[in-house]
Amino acid sequence: MTKPDSLIFDMDGTLWDAVDTYAHSWNVMFKELGIDKNIDRAQLAGMVGWEGKKVIEVMMPEFEPDKRWEIYAQVNEKRKVLIPEMGGILYPGVLEGLKQLAQKYQLFILSNCAAGVIRQFIDWAGIDEHIKDEIAYGINFMPKQHNIKLLTGKYDLKNPVYVGDTEGDGHQSRLAGIPFVFVSYGFGQTDDYDLKFDDFNTLTAHFLNL
Repeated sequence: MTKPDSLIFDMDGTLWDAVDTYAHSWNVMFKELGIDKNIDRAQLAGMVGWEGKKVIEVMMPEFEPDKRWEIYAQVNEKRKVLIPEMGGILYPGVLEGLKQLAQKYQLFILSNCAAGVIRQFIDWAGIDEHIKDEIAYGINFMPKQHNIKLLTGKYDLKNPVYVGDTEGDGHQSRLAGIPFVFVSYGFGQTDDYDLKFDDFNTLTAHFLNL
């Protein structure tokens, strides 16, 4: 693998775990809307990394597409209130690792989340000075391969890599034509990667030493 000039990070399962907050936002909204549903952590963890369209199809098959999107929008508004209050759990080594890596690489965050969530994460974690830019699925409802190419073109990246925790992340990296770095501590499993790390500290040390 060619030495990278930039690292593009997935968010959920790669930098933090906010599944409990996400599940709570769904359940609060279901209750407010009088919908007899409850989503638990295990169910939602299995959907982490999915595009929103797929999430709501599986979560709410009984509703028509327009109604699903309407509820999803309300959940995301509720989430914007809850994330600053409840936050999530940063994986060990992420805070210091991003600080160190930003001295050597351009760092980006690219996630299949709703618009605004990455910015809330950045503010909550206090990492704004280390992150060059971010893009979420909710901005344009396009797959990660498309948004990887957007970042690559916007910042004239020569050798970016994508860092993620699911098979889907690897697949989208391949479609975008860039290497995939797999972190095994997240929510997914895959054997298709260029590099694999079991913790963020090891990842940081590797890229600092290139």
